[in-house]
Amino acid sequence: MYAIIATGGKQYRVKEGEKLRVEKLSAEAGDTVELDKVLLIGEGDDVKVGAPYLDGAKVTATVAANGRSDKVKIIKFHRRKHYRRQMGHRQSFTEIEITGIKA
Repeated sequence: MYAIIATGGKQYRVKEGEKLRVEKLSAEAGDTVELDKVLLIGEGDDVKVGAPYLDGAKVTATVAANGRSDKVKIIKFHRRKHYRRQMGHRQSFTEIEITGIKA
């Protein structure tokens, strides 16, 4: 069984036992998180689609870790104008493991 969930402004296709990185959640490592914005639950030909979300459906997950991804460099440069700007960005994430899908 798989589900499509929405969290952090993005949508993810998840299965039980799968690990994925989502936008930072306010939970510590080892906590249990319930994601109730479930868009679709399906298995084979049996697919339930919400409008926009399914009522009573939820996905439970355990927080594995919180962290920050690799640095992305942002560079602005205009040739012959003595203009150069450089900045970096590290996005925060929460790594979760899906423990259950309930329709």
